Parts: sequence; structure tokens; C-alpha cells
Amino acid sequence: MPAIRLHRFRLSGHSHRVELMLSLLGCPAEIIDLPSGAQKSPAFLAMNPFGQVPVIEDDGFVLADSNAILVYLATRYDLARQWYPVDAKAAAQVQRWLSVAAGPLFQGPAVARLVGLFDAKYDLPRAQAVAAGVLWVMEAHLAAGGPFFAGGAPTIADVALYSYTAHSPEGHISLDTYPEIRAWLHRVEALPGFVPMVRSVPKFGGPAA
Repeated sequence: MPAIRLHRFRLSGHSHRVELMLSLLGCPAEIIDLPSGAQKSPAFLAMNPFGQVPVIEDDGFVLADSNAILVYLATRYDLARQWYPVDAKAAAQVQRWLSVAAGPLFQGPAVARLVGLFDAKYDLPRAQAVAAGVLWVMEAHLAAGGPFFAGGAPTIADVALYSYTAHSPEGHISLDTYPEIRAWLHRVEALPGFVPMVRSVPKFGGPAA
């Protein structure tokens, strides 16, 4: 199969979700690292008018939005449908956690990381408070359920949640008090095809919440 082109920033957790999914599925990929500001260029805006990474090109099909890309890749390239189940109840559980990834996980750990790494003008204490809430819910869910977020096998829910959870310390958010989350992170990292995102040390903002 021809390589799927991934337009990304290497420090973007949204981009890493897609890179990770491509690798877990064994899909050949051509990764295009964009220079700063390139997402606002006319050529990129023609692919995604919102001017955000990631974007993929798959044999002429162009798609933006990391969670939409995860659904597409799993639906098209996982014939066993492990990563995005066909069963209505199982699929709904996956979708629930995709919504968490796009909502409180972004508003908490991801926003805090933007402050810690890039001095983005967000309210760091508020982002840390949101992070504490969502991480507590994730911790409790893992403690009560299976090894992964939507059951006994990994799904795109785990892929969507992984990057910004694993990199919470880059927003001055410690994972020391979340043993179930740390164990889950290790399970994801042990999956065949796992690829890490580069780790960074926060230079801005306050100490861990």
C-alpha cells in the first residue's frame, strides 16, 4: 500500500496520536514535519481551513482532526475491528473516551503543557485543576475495570488518551498519585509498534499542582 502522508508538528500530542496509530496498525507513513507557522499557509489551509495539525493524505483522501483520523484508520485498516469495535455498546464506550480526550483531557493536561513548554497565555492553575479532575476519573475507571479504557484490549480510545496523559508532567502535573494510570501507560508502551513522543522539560509556569 502507498504511504500515508502525515503533516504534523513533532511536539503536538494530537499529531502523536496519529503517528502512534499508524505504527500500531503497521501502515507505511511519510511524516512531514511542518516549520513554525506553516499551518497558516494557503497550501495547508486548503487541506484544513482551521489551520491545525494533524492532517493526513491517503491516496488522494485528505482528512484533518486527530480523533476523526483515528476512526478512519481503524475502520479502514484494522480488518479485525479491534481498535474501533463494530458492536454498538463497545463502540459507544470508545466514543465516550474520545470525547474525554477532546474535552477535559485537552482543557487540563494539554493546556497546562502549552503553558509549560511554550508560555502560552492560559490559566495554568485552572488547567491543573481540570487535569486533577479528569485524571482522577481515569484512575478510578482503570481501578474498577479492565486493563484498557474500553475493555480488555486496546482501542483508539487508549491511543487518543495516551499522549497528553503521558506528557502531563510537561505541564507541571505529577502522575505520582495515579498508579493505575502509570500502569496503563506502561501497557500502551509495551504494545507492538508503539512509538514514543519526544519528551521535553517545562521552562515556564509554576511547580506541579
